Amino acid sequence: MSSHHLRITKLYLFFYNILQSFGWALSLLKILRSALSTNSVNFSYSVAGKEICFLQILAFLEVIHGALGIVPSGFLLPLMQWGGRSHFLLAIVARIHEVQESPSVFITFLAWSLSDLIRYLHYAVNCIGTSPNWITFLRYNAFIGLYPIGIFPGEMWLMYQALPYIKKQNLYADSLPFSYYGFIKGLLFCYPFLWMKLYLHLFTQRRSKLRKQQKKEQ
Repeated sequence: MSSHHLRITKLYLFFYNILQSFGWALSLLKILRSALSTNSVNFSYSVAGKEICFLQILAFLEVIHGALGIVPSGFLLPLMQWGGRSHFLLAIVARIHEVQESPSVFITFLAWSLSDLIRYLHYAVNCIGTSPNWITFLRYNAFIGLYPIGIFPGEMWLMYQALPYIKKQNLYADSLPFSYYGFIKGLLFCYPFLWMKLYLHLFTQRRSKLRKQQKKEQ
């Protein structure tokens, strides 16, 4: 890649990551403001659901980035993460109104907003220079707590809560050749193993990054 193309690519990635970080910061602000003003965590989807759905759809670009090789992540892990989140958000939360006021939505959105605000801010700053130590520290440490919180009391618990409504509505029976209710039950069994692959990958990234940072400081 020529230096000219490299500069254009970095500029594009900078603006993409800034857009995502701004979107997640706005979503986080809306979620927290709603919780504080209403003394309830039940309105997270109504105040920030549209923005988060948009940001999640936009994030498919990251799969394309990996496939084209303009970022070093590859495409498989971004595709797994994007697919899991998009299914949870668009096929379950957005479709089943009865679960939209569950505290699990608040927990999930809060964990996503915090982790993605940090992640995209780190990526954006790296596009134009070296990330400050405090951003790097947050990027490679905050996920340790935020990811399990988002998955277990967040995504998995909400999918479990959605099961009676999926069964009652016979959801997606007209468009799928299999039982979506049975699929979600199977997915709940597999979810911890699929999530663990992504989680361990982040720890691998963390060890590599911190090792490089230690060598620079020596």
